[in-house]
Amino acid sequence: MEHFNQVKKQIYELRWKMMHLLEQEESWEIAAFRKKALEEGLREGSYNFSMIHVIDCIGRYEPINTTSIADKMELSKASITKMTSKLFDEGFVKRTQLNDNKKEVYFRLTPRGRRLFDLHEHLHQVEQNCFLRFLDRYTPEQLDCIKEFSRDLVEYYEQKLTEGVEG
Repeated sequence: MEHFNQVKKQIYELRWKMMHLLEQEESWEIAAFRKKALEEGLREGSYNFSMIHVIDCIGRYEPINTTSIADKMELSKASITKMTSKLFDEGFVKRTQLNDNKKEVYFRLTPRGRRLFDLHEHLHQVEQNCFLRFLDRYTPEQLDCIKEFSRDLVEYYEQKLTEGVEG
């Protein structure tokens, strides 16, 4: 039983280490993304990962409205409204209306937004390929266990964030 508790504590400590590393990776990735965007001729913008993922969502589903973006990204409409306003101001998206609905605002990418979308898509594919190669070291049985653990961990954090659960 002592070994069992010790392993659980080690997993907990590794969780903290992973959270810190993911935070560092996010900072590094956004800096690398901005550098690559500048190399591609896209002037500096004040975008962050969430805004880049809004661009990704718009690029995949355009024309798309605020409610649909919020639903697909599982974010509030208020946060989507704030981000799309910034993206509009910086020339990444344009607002349109459909012929049959003049009240509802829909978003489409501008050519500049499309370039950022394409860059994100390319870098996302590179990152995915690296991660899939990393997973090659595990057996199918181990991958099933990792998948189950990862799914449970996501559910744990979703519940914690939604309900404010204190452990």
